[in-house]
Amino acid sequence: MKDTMIGVDLSKSVFQLHGTSMTGELKFRKKLSRQGFVRFMESHDPAVVVMEACGGANFWARELAGLGHDVKLVAPQYVRPFVKRQKNDAADAEAIVIAAQRPEMRFVEPKTEEQQARAVVFRARERLLYQRTELVNVVRSILYEHGLTFPTGFEQIGRIEATLRDPATVLSDIVRTECLDLIEQIAEKTTRINTKTQMARELAKDAETARRLQTMPGLGPITALAIETFAPPMETFKCGRSFAAWLGIVPRQHSSGGKARLGRISKAGQADIRRLLITGAMTRLNWLGRKRIQPGSWLAKMLDRKPRLLVAIALANKMARAIWAMLTKKEDYRDPAQVAIA
Repeated sequence: MKDTMIGVDLSKSVFQLHGTSMTGELKFRKKLSRQGFVRFMESHDPAVVVMEACGGANFWARELAGLGHDVKLVAPQYVRPFVKRQKNDAADAEAIVIAAQRPEMRFVEPKTEEQQARAVVFRARERLLYQRTELVNVVRSILYEHGLTFPTGFEQIGRIEATLRDPATVLSDIVRTECLDLIEQIAEKTTRINTKTQMARELAKDAETARRLQTMPGLGPITALAIETFAPPMETFKCGRSFAAWLGIVPRQHSSGGKARLGRISKAGQADIRRLLITGAMTRLNWLGRKRIQPGSWLAKMLDRKPRLLVAIALANKMARAIWAMLTKKEDYRDPAQVAIA
């Protein structure tokens, strides 16, 4: 049984260590270089090593686990309350240990190398989408200043290009040339986005978890890839609501005196999965998706009383809970309406 806990404040080149017994008695404080940190951990007996969940934490978690240490990651917001007075590396390392020794502390599951690689593909695609949207808005704003207006959305780019190439459009040669150059940049971004999308679909096709997730209506390969990449194992959550709360898709509480007060969704969790689930829920509520909604069902009654976006958020909450059930029970999606009929 390990008898030492080491809190590590990570950095690029300087590592601050705070070592204690499992009951909190101080054993050592050390400030080491990157190479010195590796040598020290190689020579140290197996210990419980605690770090904040930051950029390099997943890499070091794998490295230290390979040396026989038991590695735990703590979310930075859970460490901050334990920092005494002034903030510095030594105080941070001590606060990490104090936070980790709380019996009610929740830890972050370290990501595997494969998960980090998939995250690179996902983030690259998201970045290209953001850049393309920015370029489309630049073109629309330039043309707006010259008396031409277009609705928002990438789907308008064909109409914008046709207007720019129309000789009857009254524009100066400089403006027309610059806007067409932006159109070419948008086309280049679109080609790269399609390549990343295809790569993401291939990654989702190869994984059993992603295949199972895609059996749910409104959940495609990109969302499945995001869940497999960013979500911890579902066994770490006690129930489906805990997973929904981790996504920040449950109502924020401000309760006191035994009276429950619920507000808007907390948005306190993983933003990418939450956004994609809400987007997927919206596809189930558009004019084509509504054809599959059973009359008299919960969803049909909600649509009769509430705005569509609010219903989409509620549906995304239900989707999150269903995802937890699918992955913990290792079952494909089953439509509740069909199950009730059976």
